[in-house]
Amino acid sequence: MCVEASHKVFPEWQSLQASKVKSLHRTAFHFQPPKNWINDPNAPMYYNGIYHLFYQYNPYGSTWGNIVWAHSISTDMINWIPLDPAIYPSKPFDVNGTWSGSATILPGNKPVILYTGRDGQKRQVQNIAVPKNTSDPFLREWVKPDYNPLIVPNNGINASEFRDPTTAWLGQDGHWRVLVGSRRKNRGMALLYRSIDFKYWWKVQHPLHSAAGTGMWECPDFYPVALEGEFGLETSVNDNGVKHVLKVSLDKARYDYYEVGRYFAEQDQYVPDITSADNGMRLRYDYGNFYASKTFFDSGKNRRILWGWVNESDTEDNDVFKGWAGIQTIPRKVWLDKSGKQLLQWPIKEIKTLRGLDVHLRRVHLAKGGLVEVRPITAAQADVELTFHIPNLHKAEAFDPTWVDPQQLCGQMGATVQGGIGPFGLLTLASKNLEEYTSVFFRVFKGKNKNVVLMCSDQSRSSLRPEVLKPSFGGFVDVDLSEGVISLRSLIDHSAVESFGARGKTCITSRVYPILATGKDAHLFAFNNGTEAVKILKLSAWNMDKPQMN
Repeated sequence: MCVEASHKVFPEWQSLQASKVKSLHRTAFHFQPPKNWINDPNAPMYYNGIYHLFYQYNPYGSTWGNIVWAHSISTDMINWIPLDPAIYPSKPFDVNGTWSGSATILPGNKPVILYTGRDGQKRQVQNIAVPKNTSDPFLREWVKPDYNPLIVPNNGINASEFRDPTTAWLGQDGHWRVLVGSRRKNRGMALLYRSIDFKYWWKVQHPLHSAAGTGMWECPDFYPVALEGEFGLETSVNDNGVKHVLKVSLDKARYDYYEVGRYFAEQDQYVPDITSADNGMRLRYDYGNFYASKTFFDSGKNRRILWGWVNESDTEDNDVFKGWAGIQTIPRKVWLDKSGKQLLQWPIKEIKTLRGLDVHLRRVHLAKGGLVEVRPITAAQADVELTFHIPNLHKAEAFDPTWVDPQQLCGQMGATVQGGIGPFGLLTLASKNLEEYTSVFFRVFKGKNKNVVLMCSDQSRSSLRPEVLKPSFGGFVDVDLSEGVISLRSLIDHSAVESFGARGKTCITSRVYPILATGKDAHLFAFNNGTEAVKILKLSAWNMDKPQMN
């Protein structure tokens, strides 16, 4: 899967106005503006009862360029109201670009934004913006102090690869700390800076963390997670009851990887657990089309929320034709799994307010080749949750330990490739006669000591259009199958399918462009192509209403 780099410029297209926005594949309940290009979610925050989402936006066209910080507000992260852009190129320190960054709430309930500017020398520098009037409940205007830039790329730092400051955190020593993504040769790095007054910053000698062979680290994120419970933590919390998550977006791979580990503040050192691979096969928030993610602490509901950018998989000329490109995922609550090895993710509970007409199935037997349609719902705009039971795990095929890349494995073993246990799951955005469908499914293998579960999204038949990307995505699922039970949830939204396996242990987001399975002509099926029968213990599906979206 190849997602176009967020800084690749198409001069001939970047300022073309959309004459008419094409709605065929526009999502209904995912975040997007009425038209034009969007990418990275920036500085999400909860402030005085209002959720704010800023995002990279081209006001003049539907490819990357002319980037400003667009700004929308909400009271529930489902319905959104647009405001004027909050940050745009206007000063010597950002005249050539206002790129990604994060929000920090300073003592005294004062929000600030740290962001990357591209200055007159075309260096990437780190700047600060503050609200013009904190009594404005919507924080509509932001100003840039004259003491910008705060941080510049000196001492051998590559000035063209130095960007995306994190939310800052306050240590027990009274020093603020922030990370900036960078690289040295092919070693990705999270550079660490400290400040006493949030104005003057100095670089710590060593990166907080780095890894060889990973390339440029974009959009780093660093935050604590509680060892027990699902509640979130303010970013500065660091005590015996927490671990820390370090997430980076690998520019070379175009995926978001994270590690769970320990943060030793006195040494300014982060040490990943041995359960988190410190290489390109790290844990991922999402094994599909998902990049440049950002979390924030929602103090209103005591949870940590994750946003991620979902790019198009269509051609650039078609993005120009339809007049828009890019969406954000449904915001997800994230917390640490009881095992301590990985995060769990789940759509925020507010998404349920969009549920309408529902259908429920119970104890449906799916023999080899079994197929059952889920109806009557609007299958192009739906939320579906189901739980499978596997009666006989002994018939699982042997797992080859050389199968280390789940995406490659899913590409070889698509939905039509019969196995022992699986593939079984959903055919989403399917045409009536199955000329088109996007499958989301599981396969179960017999490993050396335990069963190995593979979750896939096979897009090979997602569209009859030959020119669009149709990758297979996949991730392994660390789930206990002693009871033979596994769950799946999919949010289906015209051209987006967000799926959550085993209550959020493995997540896959796909972008697809059917030409038959659209609108009222889209169908939803549960299926089993394994030789062993499986049972749907329960299935619930809902039509999803359209919220107020910008």
